[in-house]
Amino acid sequence: MVEVEKIKRLAASQDQPFDLQKIGHVVLRVTDLERSARFYTGVLGMKISDVYSEELAPGGMVFMRFNTDHHGIALVGGAPGPGERHELHHFAFEVATLDEVFRAREHLRRHQVPIVFEGRRRAGAQIAVEFLDPDGHNLEIYWGVDQVGSDQWVRPAEQWRGAASLEEAVAHPVPGQRPRLLDPTLLEHSRA
Repeated sequence: MVEVEKIKRLAASQDQPFDLQKIGHVVLRVTDLERSARFYTGVLGMKISDVYSEELAPGGMVFMRFNTDHHGIALVGGAPGPGERHELHHFAFEVATLDEVFRAREHLRRHQVPIVFEGRRRAGAQIAVEFLDPDGHNLEIYWGVDQVGSDQWVRPAEQWRGAASLEEAVAHPVPGQRPRLLDPTLLEHSRA
């Protein structure tokens, strides 16, 4: 049984000698290195920084970037089969506008990428589209995640509001969230 309140009271050590800033990168094992590199570059728009041959890393390795960091995602070839999603639930990419989430959904559909969820879950309140890469890794593109400021305020559970589509998330925002599309025709296109 998960003891929710007990877990919520857990806190960082007061004498922590470092301060983590962000997830620096994610490294995934894949069955077909070239196929996966093609997906992450061609469908998600990442750029390749470096590639290791099999002599440097068993299975080969591809380092990809989506900002100025040398790599945000790295792929290691030679996985025995598709990911079973036991250890890694998903990882997510933030975009600057809600419009980009809508455009990402349409882009994924055009590329026949399996979409497993769209809308808004609950905690964090981000509006997102979740999908699978060629090895079955669950990925997310999102906008509007709640921010926790110096006052440490976190949205209470009674304000969580799930939504089963991007359109529903826009139509029924959580308190304080302003999900406005810069290009309102994106809502019209999604209804077509």
